[in-house]
Amino acid sequence: MDAVSRATAIGALAVVLWSTLALLTVLAVGVPPLQLVAMTFAIAGTVGIAARALRSGGRTKRSVPVGAWVLGVAGLFGYHAFYFAALALAPAVEANLINYLWPLLIVLFAGLLPGQRLGARHLVGAALGLGGCALAIGGGAGFDAAHLPGYACALGAALAWSGYSVLNRRFGEVPSDAVAGFCLVTALLAAVVHLAFETTRWPEGGAWVAVLGLGLGPVGLAFFVWDHGVKHGDLRLLGVLAYFAPVFSTLWLVLAGRAEGGIALWVGCALVVAGALVATGLRTAGR
Repeated sequence: MDAVSRATAIGALAVVLWSTLALLTVLAVGVPPLQLVAMTFAIAGTVGIAARALRSGGRTKRSVPVGAWVLGVAGLFGYHAFYFAALALAPAVEANLINYLWPLLIVLFAGLLPGQRLGARHLVGAALGLGGCALAIGGGAGFDAAHLPGYACALGAALAWSGYSVLNRRFGEVPSDAVAGFCLVTALLAAVVHLAFETTRWPEGGAWVAVLGLGLGPVGLAFFVWDHGVKHGDLRLLGVLAYFAPVFSTLWLVLAGRAEGGIALWVGCALVVAGALVATGLRTAGR
């Protein structure tokens, strides 16, 4: 396995971790959204810094460029701020469908990078993934002009995350350890907004385990491996593979008895798998 394939595989681990986000969020019942963001990013940042200190043996690392800080915090905090605003201003199904334009946007934007060529099969794979995502998380969406502000926020979330993922390529020399700092700043910003607009409510019982799981997994390790993947892997393929996140997420909810499965879910799964196979088939020829 070459370096690009290895980095792509590492980045794809984030998709698996993100698929647990919905289930763990449901299990963290009662915690306000922005408070949950603050708590989980604080866990992610603290664990990340501790792990970096252990690996480096206390040696000082080179400084992170200001541009990387701005992009990292804007990507992490900006995406979540837009996403939660979208869920507050529009129905969840429609908001999620628009939000999950970000994998397709990654595929399209990646073709604009120097040395990258966007092949037809990448576009077909991304389109199949988008269709599968739409079926898996709710094919019966009905858009209403009354929810335009929410739709705009959902599109903002999609642009924020796809833009962060593609522009992050410019900072390939910045180690993924830097994500720990981005997480802590995101936690601080989320805490400030939480205190301004929400009422604090601490987790109870097993909800603490869910919060810890979020901070270690989909809001923790996922961002570190995604950072490595988008900097050194195949962005076009990662964009297509990202459509497994909402499909797997729905599957976990079904298995946990928190959602009902149906023919649309299984057809959606098949479309996402087909999209990934189509895009993978062009990795070598389209590079």
